[in-house]
Amino acid sequence: MIFGYARVSTEEQNLDMQIDSLHQYGAEKIYQEKMTGTRKDRQQLEELLKVLRKGDKVVVYKLDRISRSTKHLIELSELFNEMDVDFVSIHDNIDTSTAMGKFFFRTMASIAELERDIISERTKSGLKAARARGKKGGRPSKKTDKVQMALKMYGSKEYSIKEITEATGLGKTTLYRYLNQRDCK
Repeated sequence: MIFGYARVSTEEQNLDMQIDSLHQYGAEKIYQEKMTGTRKDRQQLEELLKVLRKGDKVVVYKLDRISRSTKHLIELSELFNEMDVDFVSIHDNIDTSTAMGKFFFRTMASIAELERDIISERTKSGLKAARARGKKGGRPSKKTDKVQMALKMYGSKEYSIKEITEATGLGKTTLYRYLNQRDCK
């Protein structure tokens, strides 16, 4: 059986182009997701992996639709190989039923990872340069008066965490971080 897998990163994005390509290829059943590719725990991908049998074929529009990590792509490739399942990426012209397809798949996955690493390096360099010019990155720090108010409210034992966070605008995680810092002193 030919299974298709289509994924977009956000709810606002559209799967139609991928689904049309998968149908044109001959996919009989298509699993669809709207979630970031960096997450490994994708429910529809997991469902697809559960139904695969020897001789099946998994088709995606593009390599980055099934994974954004070379390691995960290679893991999937090895899993497909163990299960005797072929893998096809339409846009990348990869078909692991051939020796060249297997080679090209691994090469393309490595190039995709290299591209992401280069982007990450550029981002880090840009942040470093901005800091050197006196710019401060990251989230703005919380106002001291709001933190002090939250700590006093917590200390009074008259307010729930929800009431404290709503009154001060601090998140739970932030509140607990300040409480831990206070307790460590």
